[in-house]
Amino acid sequence: MGKKCTVRYQGYRAEDLAQPYAKYFRPHTDPPQQGVADAVVGPALPAASIPPFESIATDLRASGYSPIEFGYGQRSDGVLFIAALTSMPRNTAAMWDWWFGWHSTESARYKLWHPDAHEYAALKVDKTAAAIPDRAKYVGNTSFVDELIGPKMQQLAIDFRDPRSIGLTVPDGHTTIVGRVGSSIAPVDLGWLAHQVRPVSGGVEMRSRFHLNIRGLHVPDLGQAACAIGRGASVDPGDLFLGLDLARDLLLHCGQEMNHLSRFLPELYREYS
Repeated sequence: MGKKCTVRYQGYRAEDLAQPYAKYFRPHTDPPQQGVADAVVGPALPAASIPPFESIATDLRASGYSPIEFGYGQRSDGVLFIAALTSMPRNTAAMWDWWFGWHSTESARYKLWHPDAHEYAALKVDKTAAAIPDRAKYVGNTSFVDELIGPKMQQLAIDFRDPRSIGLTVPDGHTTIVGRVGSSIAPVDLGWLAHQVRPVSGGVEMRSRFHLNIRGLHVPDLGQAACAIGRGASVDPGDLFLGLDLARDLLLHCGQEMNHLSRFLPELYREYS
């Protein structure tokens, strides 16, 4: 299809270590903060306690907290739910808008975030050098990623949306990253993610939510799909039916990557934004 495909692999190779930002790469991902760590080893949330996706604007309101800030579970309708809260001293919402507009154009950048699990990243349209606001570089764009969630490789297409499209309010000094999560191979949407970043004393806090097994269809990027198949086995139909084990693994993954990146994001932002 005229597209040059690249391989996926774990960690950094010589060409990655030659990147100027390689000094921020660590061989392994930091552990999650205590709230996530406790929730991962605890029981799943009762099905009746889990809010529906339709109430996300209330769940992620600009102030206050929700009854569930940590945990994973599955509703009686099959929808998986993951909630995590990460404290991020020295961070700002602007840093996270910049990160989501900057990291997906190169796999080596993406690997800074979760060096144990992130193996490949590409953008539908590379807007990283465009003279536009950072938020505009990822909203309306699609990130194609290969990452391990627990033991299983996931090949995902994350279509970033305007948070207002699902009813969220984003005051000045805040940001909320919203994505429709789908397969990078099959024309199937799998669910939604949302990461609310809001200021607190000394930095920000991120409130993350995932609602999975909310199906939809999208037009696949045929070039990216062909490359994804080339990087590994074609899509396993079982990957499209997400279970409680994945929810627990995703809670841990989210808690690890958000805590890990937040520790050096201020320096990365200062140097490269």
